[in-house]
Amino acid sequence: MKKIEIDDELYQYIASNTQSIGESASQILRRLLQLDTELPEKAVTETQEESPEAAQPEQKEHKCDNVFNILNKEELAMQKGVVGRFLFILSALHRTHKGIFNRVLDIKGRDRIYFATNKEDLIASGSSTNPKNIMDSGYWVMTNSNTTRKKMMVHEVAISLGYSEEEAEKLRDYL
Repeated sequence: MKKIEIDDELYQYIASNTQSIGESASQILRRLLQLDTELPEKAVTETQEESPEAAQPEQKEHKCDNVFNILNKEELAMQKGVVGRFLFILSALHRTHKGIFNRVLDIKGRDRIYFATNKEDLIASGSSTNPKNIMDSGYWVMTNSNTTRKKMMVHEVAISLGYSEEEAEKLRDYL
């Protein structure tokens, strides 16, 4: 694999076209340039096949326990920046789904983990992860990623906890 330097504007464009957690710059560019994407699609398909299976058992609990019942938009708006809102949403999801919140541990990037039960695991998974504790939980999350990545992480968490695609997108858009 070759490495190239690109300007910030091009990097932002590539990052903004990410469709799934862990999608590499090469996969994004292949898709955008309509080149052969057989291997990347296969990897994405395998990831997508796991999520619905993990989400299906939760459908019954989700009907009763819904994060939208406890998520206070005024409090959310008072959070400091994207990281504050990100942590606030994750904390609300944890409060709502304590029994199955461990599913977030399966959400990973290509080269690093996004969630852990201790700070040290996140630090060990890559440089500059900036781990933060999800309030009132035993879970930690990597916060040194762009807003697009954080939105994808919230979306993936919501899906893994049994929310519909529409509900996951609504949560994602709160960032």
